[in-house]
Amino acid sequence: MFDRVAHEEPVVHVIDDDDSIRDSIANLLLSIGRCAMTYQSAVEFLEVADRSVPGCILTDVRLPGMSGLELQRRLLSAGNNMPIILMTGFADIPMTVRGMKNGALDFLLKPLNEQNILEALDNALELDKRRRAQAEEDSVLRDQYEALTSRERQVLALVAAGKRNREVAEMLSLSEITIKIHRSTTMRKLNARNLQDIVRKHESIQRLGIDATFPSQTQLA
Repeated sequence: MFDRVAHEEPVVHVIDDDDSIRDSIANLLLSIGRCAMTYQSAVEFLEVADRSVPGCILTDVRLPGMSGLELQRRLLSAGNNMPIILMTGFADIPMTVRGMKNGALDFLLKPLNEQNILEALDNALELDKRRRAQAEEDSVLRDQYEALTSRERQVLALVAAGKRNREVAEMLSLSEITIKIHRSTTMRKLNARNLQDIVRKHESIQRLGIDATFPSQTQLA
């Protein structure tokens, strides 16, 4: 296995049962400062690859034991969305459609063109970077929301809905000054600078599948 991994760098996982193709791609990546790990089969990749680190997968479709398409399906089933690029010398339309429907970022035909490889990998690594940044942002936001009290969540939902402090106070049977305090604390916990931030973060919280709507009157504390 060709191994040129620096922990701080994203890794390109190259899977092909042809030694010359694996080494050629790995050397190409090494020549431009990219980290590469190579595997003879999809099974070997699943057994030894660290899929938690940033990176992407460049795999042949036709592999011994497990095809590139089956590898793609297994990764999706496991919840791993590392970008994957498929390559083959025997592409057909149904195969391409299946791969793209399952989320393949690109489909490269052999013999491979170096420029096409590099462009596809650049796109894949950039996508992985964006996905991981979004996942980290979502995790932080989820923790921030969980740190809010029930009352602060109520205030957040109403403020995000466009209610003014006076209206929120009336709906919650509290004083306006109390609402201002809750609103200030909520903004601090969510790291929100203004009303626009509150609305945006509330929308993002709901996008995560969290029910951040205003509770019914019977649920109010």
